[in-house]
Amino acid sequence: MTSDTKLVKVQRQTLQRLEEERIEQEKVGDILLLLENLIEREEATAKVILECLYDIGSVNLINKKVPSSSLRGILKAIARMSKPAFKIVALYWFKKNCPRLITDWLYSQVTF
Repeated sequence: MTSDTKLVKVQRQTLQRLEEERIEQEKVGDILLLLENLIEREEATAKVILECLYDIGSVNLINKKVPSSSLRGILKAIARMSKPAFKIVALYWFKKNCPRLITDWLYSQVTF
């Protein structure tokens, strides 16, 4: 094999790899778009998930960090009152960040 033939072969392999990478990035973009659409269509589901996580997390955090049982009751009541504000902020954050985080996580699962 001459050096010109080797060079052509390497160039072909490089072009093929670049095309594969382009297709891969296109597919990752498709996944991101699909997840964004899913979250928009299933907003009610996302709200319920966030509410459940808030309920579990706030109670666990208060139980873990507050030693006084009488103070825990007051803080749990405050946590219940602050839930509507949390839902607004959490849904905004979820819509903005979760599609990218989920896409990146899924991508990491299929790359070796």
